[in-house]
Amino acid sequence: MKVLKAIAVLCAAATLISSTAFSACNVIPRPDDTPPLGQPTVPPADDEPAFTTYRQDLNYSESTEKINNPDQGFYRPVLVRMTDGGATHNKNIITDATQLYHLRIDISAFSSAVNGTADKPLSSAALNGLDELINYLKAKEKSAIVRLAYDPNYGGSANKEPALSVISEHIAQACKVFNRHKTTITAIEVGLLGPWGEMHTSTAATAENITKITEKYLSETSNLPVLVRTPKMIYNYLGLTLTEAQNYVIEKDSPAYRLGIFNDGYLGSSSDLGTYSDREKDIAFLKNQTEHLPYGGEVVTPSSTLHNIEVCTPEMFEMNLSYLNVEWNNLVIDKWKNSDYTAECGDEENYYGKTAFDYIQNRLGYRFVLKDSVLKSNAAGKVEISLKTHNVGFGNLNKEKSAELIFADANGTVAEIIKVENFRGSSELTYSFETNLNVTDFFIYLRLYGENIGGAPAYALQFANDGLWNEELKANLICIPVK
Repeated sequence: MKVLKAIAVLCAAATLISSTAFSACNVIPRPDDTPPLGQPTVPPADDEPAFTTYRQDLNYSESTEKINNPDQGFYRPVLVRMTDGGATHNKNIITDATQLYHLRIDISAFSSAVNGTADKPLSSAALNGLDELINYLKAKEKSAIVRLAYDPNYGGSANKEPALSVISEHIAQACKVFNRHKTTITAIEVGLLGPWGEMHTSTAATAENITKITEKYLSETSNLPVLVRTPKMIYNYLGLTLTEAQNYVIEKDSPAYRLGIFNDGYLGSSSDLGTYSDREKDIAFLKNQTEHLPYGGEVVTPSSTLHNIEVCTPEMFEMNLSYLNVEWNNLVIDKWKNSDYTAECGDEENYYGKTAFDYIQNRLGYRFVLKDSVLKSNAAGKVEISLKTHNVGFGNLNKEKSAELIFADANGTVAEIIKVENFRGSSELTYSFETNLNVTDFFIYLRLYGENIGGAPAYALQFANDGLWNEELKANLICIPVK
């Protein structure tokens, strides 16, 4: 049952290291294809000194602890009210415990159907307030899914939208803010129309209008995922029928490559409460998009059996599930918290006795486990580091990370930082470089991060191995000194 996705790991950087609990350990020989420890490999060309190979004696097992990596997991919703005077929200919702937030942005004050006077542009104060909120999340290295809607207080009202031309203007205004925060924003949910911005019920929620506002979002953004409510909305945008979509491949240079769905009827019925026209065919199309885009939403209908732990996880893997609302439906969430992961659910024995909630929480999005690390070096200063990881998560890494190798001594002093190729999700990585360091004297860390904030790396990726993470460096230990 278990489908483990092989994805690689990259390399890390920093300035100060805390005294880590690691001591220099013996390295162990890599089996079969690697010579025993301390024995030279075949000499390099031009009579250079031979390489000596060291397989690292590290913990290569998956931890079952929760890890708050960027852009994934159980999210908490945050209601944001935008008015002429600014943007307000409850900052107390944003805590260390949660990494991902769903910003439900109420812009109804700018629609005549709500304010009773006139449709109008979003005010500068409102846009500045939205920008300040996202900057606040960025400072705390939090991620955000964003959705605009004209439903006052997200209370479930229909027919509150302004004219389509005003909706288009609001999209253009908001996207100027969103485009400044590509590391922080996980995805834009098109929303806007109908109760809760779920793109149904209101008279404005026609196929033609939905296609136009989707096109507007895609044209006003770059390198940000744009998510509509159903796969049929993607087919309409592409001008395809369900049958035609089965053999349609969206090319990487197409704006539609960034187009996915959010599923707020998740596991509620055989159609996910109308999300799917044909579940099997729609999923066959969507999983090509969710390979590189976020996918998630809300579980619903407590009486459904589709969210039984032994039933739902195969499709979660197939659809690359990234995120879910931890607060809705609370009865389904409680069901998972009161169910166990057992042999009936799968063969991941380290989760036997853990709850279904723990298992799903640890599988939402990507989750990289370091499986092997091999260091080769020679007397001429040439070094090669080879890494293997498994991605045991439902989803994938959808944003590439900058990558650096950090060399630090036992006192935590950084001797050298080497920038390496960005991490995009390869299953095996090899880095070759030259250095004046005797690399076998150093702890070597791998840092994978989103951007520098205030001169410090942020939105770093942590491996799901016990004992490898260095919080000060925001980096993972990959090599240890040789005794």
